[in-house]
Amino acid sequence: MSPETVASEGTAHGPVELVLVRHGESLGNVADRAAIAAKAHRLDVTDSDEDIALSEEGEAQADALGERVASLPEDERPTVVVSSPYRRARSTAERALAQHPIDVLLDERLRERELGIFDGITWYGIKADHPEESDRRDRVGKFYYRPPGGESWADVVLRIRSLLLELQARYPGERVWLFSHEAVIMAFRYVIEGLDAARVVALQKEEPIANCSMTRYVLTDGALTLVTRDDTSAVEEGGADVTHEEGAAREPDADAPDRAAGAS
Repeated sequence: MSPETVASEGTAHGPVELVLVRHGESLGNVADRAAIAAKAHRLDVTDSDEDIALSEEGEAQADALGERVASLPEDERPTVVVSSPYRRARSTAERALAQHPIDVLLDERLRERELGIFDGITWYGIKADHPEESDRRDRVGKFYYRPPGGESWADVVLRIRSLLLELQARYPGERVWLFSHEAVIMAFRYVIEGLDAARVVALQKEEPIANCSMTRYVLTDGALTLVTRDDTSAVEEGGADVTHEEGAAREPDADAPDRAAGAS
C-alpha cells in the first residue's frame, strides 16, 4: 500500500485537524550543541533518553505555546491530546495545556527514534569508535539504516502508520494534538504527504523542526492537508527564543550519522 493510499484511507473520516508539536528545548538539545561545538564523542548527560527534561528555555517555549492555546476560541482548541511518554514531550504538553484542562494520553508510538548502542554518542564518536557502522550506514542509506539495538527511520514510519489508522478510527471529527519528537514528525510528513525516502531525509537537513513548533493538517476533501509547518509564531509572540538544530551543524557532510539520542 502506497503512502498516498494510507494517508487517504487513514484520514477520510478521522480527525478534522491534526497538530504535531515538537517538544520544547531539552537538556539533551543543549548538551548536543555543546558536544558538536567541542567535537566531543559523547553528550554530557546522565539521564536516560526517556528521562531527559526540558531546559529553562524549553519550559518558557512550552509556556508560550500555552498562552496561544488559551487564546484560541473554544471551537479551535484541541479536543484530544496524545504525547510521547518521554519526559520532555510530556512536560511540554502539560505546560502547554495548563490553562486548558484536558487529559494528556500517552502513546509509546510517539516516542523518540531509538538509537540503540549509539544513544548519547555524537557522529564524531560513531565515526571514530564504530567506523564499520558508519560504512554500513553509507551503504544502506540513512532512511533504512538500523543502528545496533535501535530503529531505522522506516521502523518509525511503521509506528506512525499504525497510529494514524487508530486515530482515524477512534477520533472522527476531533481536533487532535500530538506532542512528540523531530524524527517522528518527519515520519508523519512522510506518510501523510506521500513523500519518498530521499525527500524526507533532505527535509530534515533543509528544514529542521524548531522546538515547540507546530505542524498543522486539516481534513480537506477526505484527506489531511498540510496548512502550516514548523510554525514558531506562538514561541515568538510569547517572548521565548526559537531553537533548533541547524542541518549543517548536525551533519557537516552528507554521509555523517544522525546526532545523538536525546537531541530530538
